[in-house]
Amino acid sequence: MALTPSNMLPLGTKAPGFTLTDTIDNQEKSLTNLKGTNGTLIMFICNHCPFVIHVNKQLVALSKDYITKGIKCIAISSNDAIKYPQDGPNQMQQHAKDNNYPFPYLYDETQVVAKAYDAACTPDFFLFDAELKLVYTGQLDDSRPGNGEAVTGNDLRNAMDALINGTPLDSNQKPSMGCNIKWK
Repeated sequence: MALTPSNMLPLGTKAPGFTLTDTIDNQEKSLTNLKGTNGTLIMFICNHCPFVIHVNKQLVALSKDYITKGIKCIAISSNDAIKYPQDGPNQMQQHAKDNNYPFPYLYDETQVVAKAYDAACTPDFFLFDAELKLVYTGQLDDSRPGNGEAVTGNDLRNAMDALINGTPLDSNQKPSMGCNIKWK
């Protein structure tokens, strides 16, 4: 596993639009239809990455906590399913069910969406405000597999709370770290 940091898309960037298949219900979903009233969190994840597996429970908890506050979470997998079949749509559907994902789990087969967001790793997080302008891109928290730090989601939760409360977000944001996206 190659440790890869986020590319840190510039704050203020408008969220690139997309329409992708939700592997949970096999329906086409667009950013326009999925976005939250107060904000939208785009998470690039996959099934097999040990960094994602390490934080999966927190992603589910965080999503449940903030959907009631008007922030919608959207997960996208952009990994090459030919070379990494465990990240294919059928496996994504089962993974989402096994982990009780309360958010859509979209498949970016062409990898166009990952490239538009300049996503680099799994997990990679992009928090947008109500107007779909980027306000946070960075890590979930300081926990990594094997480092002994508890998975709290504090960095991302603090950013989401600031967005909801209308308080300024710190522009000094730590990049996420994880496995590189498996490019074609």
